[in-house]
Amino acid sequence: MLYIIATPIGNLDDISARAIDTLRSVDFILAEDTRHSKRLMSHYNITTPMKAYHEHNERDKYSSVIESILSGKVVALISDAGTPLISDPGYLLVREAKKSGIKVSPIPGPSALTSAISASGIASDRFSFFGFLPSKQTQRLKVISSITHTDETVVFYESPKRILASALDLRSVIGDERLVCFAKEITKSFETIMTANLPEIIDYLQSQKEHQKGEFVILVSGIDKDKRVKGDKELDKILPILLSEMGASKASKIAAKITGIDKKHCYKRAIDL
Repeated sequence: MLYIIATPIGNLDDISARAIDTLRSVDFILAEDTRHSKRLMSHYNITTPMKAYHEHNERDKYSSVIESILSGKVVALISDAGTPLISDPGYLLVREAKKSGIKVSPIPGPSALTSAISASGIASDRFSFFGFLPSKQTQRLKVISSITHTDETVVFYESPKRILASALDLRSVIGDERLVCFAKEITKSFETIMTANLPEIIDYLQSQKEHQKGEFVILVSGIDKDKRVKGDKELDKILPILLSEMGASKASKIAAKITGIDKKHCYKRAIDL
């Protein structure tokens, strides 16, 4: 058996009794950072052996873990905080466990992603999660541009080192009107869940250096449906003219430059005409 166990994202009381019992009963625990997880284990008097399992050693370690489970061991996987595999290592292990016929059982609990969504005040009926934004600005701007005209909520993670740069890049691409939530230190003493437009959020981040500390969850509301319809009507006027002179790929690039609408959306519209 392989258990995937969610652990607290801040407040140590945010863990289920079942998770504690399981961590005590398994043969060993795979932890992203054993030093970090010692605090949780000590708090609940869990003495189960821990082994380091992180993004830098996952490819070397997962085979031996599979062998251990197949030999009869029961193993738990935890990340530093929250639900494992959500922008954390573990995918290779779970994939190979499934292939090997090993039962994989989740023990649900805290998640920064769902916690931020639930308290954001932004529509949560449909959303896309993109993990961490790219560290390089050119790639980051490409990702942001790709979600400019989506009508569903988009969620990112971001580090304190890049949070201000990412906020400024978001503003440069999507403008000032879109409702955005920046959530950090969820369940901790300095929990902040701020839902506003980007100018207000940037002012908050710049007002004090401390406001840029902590791991962030960023939610961007989808584009207003009326604006989406207006944009599509504009494309439907431009694209037929361009398509009469060139292929869909080139036509969509030019249409994107004219309208400011994402190139991928322009291309999809072009091939649908």
